[in-house]
Amino acid sequence: MKATITAIGGFVPSSILSNEMISRMVETTGEWIVKRTGIKERRLAKDENQGTSDLACAAIENLFETYDIDRSEIDGLVLATATPDHLLTPTASKVCEKSGFTNAFGFDLNAACSGFLYALEMATTMIESGRYEKVVVVGADKMSSIVDYEDRNTCILFGDGAGAVLLEKTESEYGMMKSILRTDGSGTSALLVPAGGSKLPATAQTIADKKHFVNQEGAFVFKRAVESMSNVSRDVLASNELTVDDIDWVVPHQANLRIINAVSETLNIAAEKVKVNIDRYGNTTSATIPLCLWDFAADFKEGQNILITTFGAGFSWGATCLKWGVMRNLRNLQAIKTEKELEHDLVCS
Repeated sequence: MKATITAIGGFVPSSILSNEMISRMVETTGEWIVKRTGIKERRLAKDENQGTSDLACAAIENLFETYDIDRSEIDGLVLATATPDHLLTPTASKVCEKSGFTNAFGFDLNAACSGFLYALEMATTMIESGRYEKVVVVGADKMSSIVDYEDRNTCILFGDGAGAVLLEKTESEYGMMKSILRTDGSGTSALLVPAGGSKLPATAQTIADKKHFVNQEGAFVFKRAVESMSNVSRDVLASNELTVDDIDWVVPHQANLRIINAVSETLNIAAEKVKVNIDRYGNTTSATIPLCLWDFAADFKEGQNILITTFGAGFSWGATCLKWGVMRNLRNLQAIKTEKELEHDLVCS
């Protein structure tokens, strides 16, 4: 028994925060941002009442509008997010309710930027166990809710968005291969939101000190990301008895274009094989991998090998390989993205 991706959905808010707009907020220029990160714009959920659950639901709705799927057959939902609607209850509970998953359980998983990969691995093992047949895996984050737009080091990086895939059991050769996941807690202080959890609950002082926003040691994180993503990618290729030449596409975490390029060069993978959309969305944390799969779904062909690799706070990182399989029947041909700039302004009801 194997698990394979059979449907993909995605959502990004319609509101665009361009580099030119950021240059009016902090001391920077659009040219500098592009040179250092590769980002030209990012999407923001401007509605204060719109939380991560709404982004996740919109991505799921896009999935169901695109493919012929019966919601009642969904067994479970694994929601990767670092920005839950509330500390309690799980955001997945609200998503299950709003998405009509009446026969499914759901839970949140937080591994920061590696969250979707971790969630994909959890769902894969659930299906491989034989106890579940159809699991929806979502990566969604409203990073604008934890970004200080007076901090030049972080406000240029992040955007909001969500992506979703349907993972199903299969007895074919297609689907998920072996994964390798890693964690190193010694890097926690280099990338975190200091306050708001049980260690440092919210107080008037933590709010005044801006401890509820992302803090990052950029240079240190950059170095560890390149090293970790490169090494784990080599290891996962070896574990699946694959070489770089066997890989048709690479879908890396979209944190920084310089990181992506450095990893590609280290692995000796041609740039044209590497999928990149950070220029339009920025770093959407848990959503970067599924949004890439959504954006470029038309390029992936049956039987092709795809390498996925991530790195995030924690430090958390990992890699997996999958052999692209047969997608479900389409419900709406127009919902498949065939051009990079095609926008989806879905509203989660």
